[in-house]
Amino acid sequence: MKKALFLVLGGIAVLFAIIYAFIYFVTFSDGIRSGELIKISHKGVLVKTWEGEISQGISGAQIFSFSILDKDQEIIEKLQEYQGEYVKVEYVERYATFFWLGDTKYFITKVTEESSPHFRK
Repeated sequence: MKKALFLVLGGIAVLFAIIYAFIYFVTFSDGIRSGELIKISHKGVLVKTWEGEISQGISGAQIFSFSILDKDQEIIEKLQEYQGEYVKVEYVERYATFFWLGDTKYFITKVTEESSPHFRK
C-alpha cells in the first residue's frame, strides 16, 4: 500500500515538474512591439508580479499588456525610468503562465527608448 501511494505521489510530482518546465522554458513566439509606455506596476495580494501596458495607437485603443519576471530587475528599472515615453520592447510569448510569474503570457526580455513616430522633427 505504501509503495502504491509513493508511486502515485511521485508520478504526480514528475507530471507537475514536466508541465512547469514546458510552460516556463518553451516559448510560443517572440517579437518586438513599440508604443507609449502607459503603465508599470507591482500588483497582487498574495504574490506580487510586475505588469505593464503599452499604448500602440494614437487614441489608446490598442493596448499591449505584458509581464516582467522578478529576476529582470534591470528591465524593471528601465521601464520605471521610461514611464510615459515611447519605447520598443522585445518579448517572448509562452503557451500559458502561472499566477506567481505574471498575469499575461507576454514576458519582456529587453526594453529600449525610441523616438515617437507621431512627433517627428
